[in-house]
Amino acid sequence: MSRNGKLALVTGASGGLGLELAKLLAAGGYDLVLVARSEEKLRDAARDLASAHGVDAKPVVADLATSDAAGTLFAQVPRCDVLVNNAGFATNDRFERIGESRITEEIVLDVLTLTRLTRKYLPGMIERRDGKILNIASTAGFLPGPFMAVYYACKAYVISFSQAIAEELRGSGVRVSCFAPGSIHTGFAQRANSGSTPLWILPASNATTMAKSAYRGLMRGTVLNVPWPPSNWLVDLSARLTPRAILRFVSRKANERRER
Repeated sequence: MSRNGKLALVTGASGGLGLELAKLLAAGGYDLVLVARSEEKLRDAARDLASAHGVDAKPVVADLATSDAAGTLFAQVPRCDVLVNNAGFATNDRFERIGESRITEEIVLDVLTLTRLTRKYLPGMIERRDGKILNIASTAGFLPGPFMAVYYACKAYVISFSQAIAEELRGSGVRVSCFAPGSIHTGFAQRANSGSTPLWILPASNATTMAKSAYRGLMRGTVLNVPWPPSNWLVDLSARLTPRAILRFVSRKANERRER
């Protein structure tokens, strides 16, 4: 049993930002449910975190890109005190070239599962007047995203959704925080097939550092957390002030692969 008797559920917890957030939550005394597709990585992470921090850590192998994933997970884990909606992926290509099944999986994982998990766990948090939800978005959500149109649109949804329910929950005891980083060194770029784009040629942030920023924002109740470096803040500001035609062009150049 954890030091504080509370449970955190983290999706996409087998590596990258999700694993780093799980480490911070374990250090903060939370028991863990770690969710991802990779059974071996999850079991290793759960064992290491339990040993290092004296908490319970349960691995749950699940493909959250399926339409019934949220319901299945909730049936296995009917309560949590902290929900971290971290799992997600992107696809870099011309929209008409992307397979329809890939598009569906991306929208289900990045939008539908995040929304349904929030809906399932939120009533219990409201009843207890205590709970925290961390939704991982991206600075991509501030922009139109040629060649990554679905991902950018999904992250715009996450930002808007998070801000809206955070306001609804004012005074309820439940905090909602949306974390919107720039590029981070994880396996994200490889899965998105965007490693050769100018966006990823530029310096990317460290997952450990970004997790610390996300964790601090969650604990403080920061509704929209755009972290260091200042280039991330510039994206946010530019999206507010720059004509959309210019944003589209700049975003296209950032996402366009060399071989295209």
